[in-house]
Amino acid sequence: MPIRLARVSERPPSVDTLARVVAADSTLPFALVVRCARLAVAGSGNYEAEARDLARGLERSLIQPVVNATGVLLHTNLGRAPIGAGFFGFEGAVRATSLEFDLSAGSRGSRQTAVATLLAELTGAEDAIVVNNNAAAVLLVLAALAAGRDVAVSRGESVEIGGGFRIPEVLEQSGARLVDVGTTNKTRASDYEKAIAKRGNDVALILRVHPSNFHIEGFTQQPGLAEVANLGVPVVSDIGSGLLDARCPWIDGPPPQWLHGEPATRQVIADGASIVTFSGDKLMGGPQCGIIAGRADLVAACRAHPLMRALRPGGQTLIALQRILLSFAAKTACTEIPFWAMATSSLDSLRVRAEKVLGTVATSLGARIVDTVALPGAGSTPGAAIPSVAIAVDGDHTARLRNLAVPVIARRDGSMTLLDLRSVATDDDSIIVDSLNSLATA
Repeated sequence: MPIRLARVSERPPSVDTLARVVAADSTLPFALVVRCARLAVAGSGNYEAEARDLARGLERSLIQPVVNATGVLLHTNLGRAPIGAGFFGFEGAVRATSLEFDLSAGSRGSRQTAVATLLAELTGAEDAIVVNNNAAAVLLVLAALAAGRDVAVSRGESVEIGGGFRIPEVLEQSGARLVDVGTTNKTRASDYEKAIAKRGNDVALILRVHPSNFHIEGFTQQPGLAEVANLGVPVVSDIGSGLLDARCPWIDGPPPQWLHGEPATRQVIADGASIVTFSGDKLMGGPQCGIIAGRADLVAACRAHPLMRALRPGGQTLIALQRILLSFAAKTACTEIPFWAMATSSLDSLRVRAEKVLGTVATSLGARIVDTVALPGAGSTPGAAIPSVAIAVDGDHTARLRNLAVPVIARRDGSMTLLDLRSVATDDDSIIVDSLNSLATA
């Protein structure tokens, strides 16, 4: 669970003033220092000392490398087997981590503490836990909160997504009972209300499922979340793609048009969802994992369920997720998280890159720059597209490109092969040049 930053007792300074004082000596993103300052000001006492203590406690809760001098080689609290940075192709020492070790207390801690605190700050949730993927998150929520009871689901949201993940089958495996509500194209708040009235206390949850990779148009209706959140039954909202905040405060400017209508965790919680589940490797741009965020008592029930042990993520996943969340908190996501760097690159910058590529490609290839559209992918923002720029070459060269020493996965568009630069890291433009020149000499 997230750190319960204790409240503390002179006339309090402003939160911003106190935060700026503390931030001078803290390694935390400023938003997290503000969190500590706000909690210190809410109490009474030595505000600066308390805010510093809170910030230091949060810093120490982060999973970080440590030197294991205990003599226990596979130390459970220190992440068991140490994996050196060289294993992942990076330079660095072989070290253990503070995965399940409380550095402040010198005793066993929880691997979930730091990410839970970060998720609470970024989404407005009371608490959060992380499991190994979003299907696991949905399964755990249903098993912990609704086993042996009914779960109301709109027929229009009883979907199957990639990999054969079917909502009715997940419900069955959890031990909960599916109650169909409404029709495929139209469901009203009154339909949920009737189901609850008919079954009484047997209805444990209302499950709202984002359709992810499809949408229904035409003669349709779905009630707003706020409408069903007032029916006296906890609402679980599976938003899938994991947008943290619809305002995208990590972007310098308004949210991009392609995100319009995509559900976001902070707003879904504000609208009344008791629990939100989503993926870490989609719009968050992080490692594969599933996140359960929301009401503290419900998250605690999920944490205590026997399945949690089987579904918990590994230390490397949590370290990667922690880095991603810190980038969002520091508002540096668009430079530090590859997905957001790619998604927010301007068309002008893509054209400049494309022109540089063409300048070093054999003219005999006949390569040229074309305007195209990229897709967010992974079932995120169905139907949305992002304007993009690609290098086009006549003919189907996809097989040759993917058989290179460094495979290049392109797409065919009619009689052309397109290499879309929006999904290519800038540092890999030289590989695009080499791959195109290899076509010219083939």
